[in-house]
Amino acid sequence: MRLALDSDPRLHLVRSYGEGVVIVGDERFTQPLLVTPTRPPSPWAVDSFEVLNRAEQLDAQLAPLLQFGAQIVLLGVGATQPDVSAPLRAAFRSRGLAFECMNLGAACRTYNVLASEQRLVVAALFPGR
Repeated sequence: MRLALDSDPRLHLVRSYGEGVVIVGDERFTQPLLVTPTRPPSPWAVDSFEVLNRAEQLDAQLAPLLQFGAQIVLLGVGATQPDVSAPLRAAFRSRGLAFECMNLGAACRTYNVLASEQRLVVAALFPGR
């Protein structure tokens, strides 16, 4: 789905998503990625949401995501609402971070709104099919 927002061109916003691809600015991503309003999007070395959700070494998996200093963390996964493990929720709660896990489309739209409001947000997106 293509998203259209009139906003600050300096912000890194999700332009479209679907069919295993997320487009941020002019970059296409088919693997997990991290997006923040003020830094270029970057690949995230996590194999899948399922791996993250059952990871025993969450600190190592989450370190790249946490480096941005965001107050709000969004995880976007698939076409339906994913189930989040208690340890994954606890990892964010213990750090005092607002955390939401939702389907990919909802996460992309929510991220764009929060980024446009100049909120400290990071989106971890899994564009897989």
